[in-house]
Order: sequence, then C-alpha cells, then structure tokens
Amino acid sequence: MAEQASINRIMAPLLERCADSMLKQLQKAVSGMKGERARQLEILLDEEVVDRGRRALVLGPILPMFRPRPDAVEGVVFPAGVLPRLWKLASAREPALLPRLDRDGPQTIRIADRICLAAAAVVRDQPDAVWPESFSTPADRTRGLANLAASLDLIHLARKGLSSLDTWLKRPDGDQIAELRLMIRDSAEIVTDGAQQVLEILFSHLVDAVLILRILTQASGSAGRESFLSASELAGFVDRLIAGVIGRVERVGAFKSGADPIEPVIEDVAWCSVVLAELEATLQLQPDSPWGRSALQARVAISKRLCALLRTSEKLVDAALPLAKVQIAGGMSRKAPDLAAPFDGPDVDAARDLLRLVGAVRGPAGVFGCESERKQVVEILSQKLSRYAEEAIGSVNAGEIDNPRNALELVRVAADFLVLIDEDEAARTVRRRVAVATRPKADAGNARAVA
Repeated sequence: MAEQASINRIMAPLLERCADSMLKQLQKAVSGMKGERARQLEILLDEEVVDRGRRALVLGPILPMFRPRPDAVEGVVFPAGVLPRLWKLASAREPALLPRLDRDGPQTIRIADRICLAAAAVVRDQPDAVWPESFSTPADRTRGLANLAASLDLIHLARKGLSSLDTWLKRPDGDQIAELRLMIRDSAEIVTDGAQQVLEILFSHLVDAVLILRILTQASGSAGRESFLSASELAGFVDRLIAGVIGRVERVGAFKSGADPIEPVIEDVAWCSVVLAELEATLQLQPDSPWGRSALQARVAISKRLCALLRTSEKLVDAALPLAKVQIAGGMSRKAPDLAAPFDGPDVDAARDLLRLVGAVRGPAGVFGCESERKQVVEILSQKLSRYAEEAIGSVNAGEIDNPRNALELVRVAADFLVLIDEDEAARTVRRRVAVATRPKADAGNARAVA
C-alpha cells in the first residue's frame, strides 16, 4: 500500500499533464510490461482514463473554452491549467456521485449538471485554488473567474442546446427557433449577461466562427436587420469576425512572394471570403454602416492584392521557364525555350507557390470581384505553358538539344504548373508527349514494325 501511495504521489501530477492520446499510448505500453510496479502503474493509468471520461461528460460543453480557437478569432478562453484543478475540487464535493456517471441515461445528465453547480460554487469559494494568480493578469483573472462561474451556472442549458446546434445552423422551423430563444431567455434570467455567456459556449463548439451569425439572427429575431443586431449585446460577435477579417487582410497585404509561405495566404483569403459572404447574406450590411464600411474596405484591399499577385504569377512563370533568343534564317532571331535553364531552384519554387494561389482562389476570387482577372491569367498561362512544352518537346525530338533530360524535366515543370492552375487536360497532354519523347528509339522502331 505504501508503495502504491508513493507511485500515486509521483505519477498523478505527471499524468494530469498528459494529453489523452499520450495517456492511451502509456496504457498500451504498460499493459505489455511485467512486474508488480507495472500493475500498479496500470491501475493508476486506468483510473486516470476513467476520471478523464467523467470529466469530459460533466464539463463537455465548456471543454473547448480551455484552448484557443484554431482560427484565432477572439473568444472566451480559460487557461488550460484551470481545468484539472477545477475538476479535482468539484468532483471531491460529490465523490459518491462519480461512479454513477459511468452509466447511460437521463439520470447521468442530471448528476453531471449537479456536479457543475458544485464546480460553480468552487470557483466562487476557492478562486485561488482554481485559478492561481500566476496563470494570468489580475484583470484577466477577475474577468475569467466570473465568466467561468457563469458558464458553469448555465452549462445545463448549453448542454441541451448543443444537441440542437446543427438544426439551428441549417433551416430551423418555428418550434426549433422558439427552443433557441427560450434557452437565451432562460440564460438571461439565471445570470447577468446570460445570453452572451451561453452563446459563448455554443461559439466555442463552432469550427467555422462565422456560423455564429446564423445563431445570432435566429436568437434575436434580427435576420436581415443589421441595425437591430448592432445595437444589441450580441454585436460583439460580429465585431470579432470583422476584426478577424481585418487581421487577415493585413497578413495578405504583407505577403512577399518567394520569401513567405503561400499556404497561410490561401487560407486567409478563403476564410475572409466565407466570412464576408456570410455577413452580407445574413445581415444584409448597409454600405454606410461601420460594419458595412469595414467589410467593403476588406473586399477592396484583398481584391487589389489578389490582382497584383495574379499579375506577378505571369512574371514568375517567365523566370522559372525562361526564353532565349535563337538565330533563324536571314540573320533574324526569335525567342524559344531556354532548355539549359535549371528545372528546380528558387525561381521554380516561387512560381509554383503563386500558381498554387491562382488555382486555390477560384471560388474566393468571385467574392472579391476579381474572378474575371483570374480566368484571364489562367488562359494566358495555359497557352504560354502549352506552347513552351510543344516547342521544347519538338526540339528534343529533333535532336537539337545537348541535354534532353534537362529539357524534359523543364517540360514536366510546365505540366506541373498547368495542374496548379486547374488546367488538367492540358497537363495530361503535355505528360503524354513527354512519355513518348522519353521512349527508347528501339521501342519506337519496333512499334512501327508491328504497325
């Protein structure tokens, strides 16, 4: 017993810090070990897994609030270290009820809600034990403790609301909208700013932050009425979405081709297009309103930046697949593919990145009013790349190239570029011609003999 207690004392704090995935890996590793200590550790791991399951059941509605939103949109977030402290203190107040959480049924939910009320009391009675001062600034801690206690007071309403969340996001009927508004009203009667608090819980479960607009308009009855929502206590959600758009516009504007990765730019442009389209469709923004002006400025800024990047893509393709002057009859010259150029390196990488953007913004470009420019660039590039490939392969087949391998690698790069701008059929044509050009001459001769 003394040895088991010693193991518990040493391992318990370590296991608290383990992610669920790591905990499962430890369980699997220990299960294959032999010896009494391994069995004791296995028991401790099993107990921790059971405890985590109970915690997830009881505090499930607010668990996403213990980590920042992946889209970086502002939300109510509690320090991760508060969660195990809160659960340990709250579960200790109702130890006899914990085993009953392992059963299924409505009684289990009632027990979970009862433990949440105990957790709310713990937050108010033992704030230092739940949220040490070292976890955040004094102002954030004071505000956070109040939000945490309120969230726990409302968790029973949020738990029920989460089961209807998908319905509210689609096309709820009159009864379903009434259910949402009843939840909002009941929340306001339980806690000051209860409507805001319960919506924060729902918001934390939305992977796409912009979907909160659908909940807001249904909850407030303000569908298509921007002026009503902007004057309500729920306006903060829209402000956060606008702030998220502005931040992403700044990042897109700061992008430097060839120096910065392109994936964040693609993600930012796509995110802004979804948010701005949803704002317009849900709230019918007025051009002269603060939200309307911010949305318009964002659209214009991204449109200008996209158009500039689209034009730059043509120049980068020219740098990656350069042309050189060649002499023709009569002392004249023309430009032809420089098939001695390198088929990899910074120029090729920069062009590949920007062409990835050209293909990826096919949908968002329409939101920002520059889809016609994008289509024009795609058409120009498709013709340019196809012509480059045709001339290069012709030179290879004519035996005019000292290094045919390098030339064909450049043609493969041209095919890759075509794929990036969604010109798949043109790319397949180029690749088929490359395959024929690289076929050994003997094979070609045999093929003709068979024919």
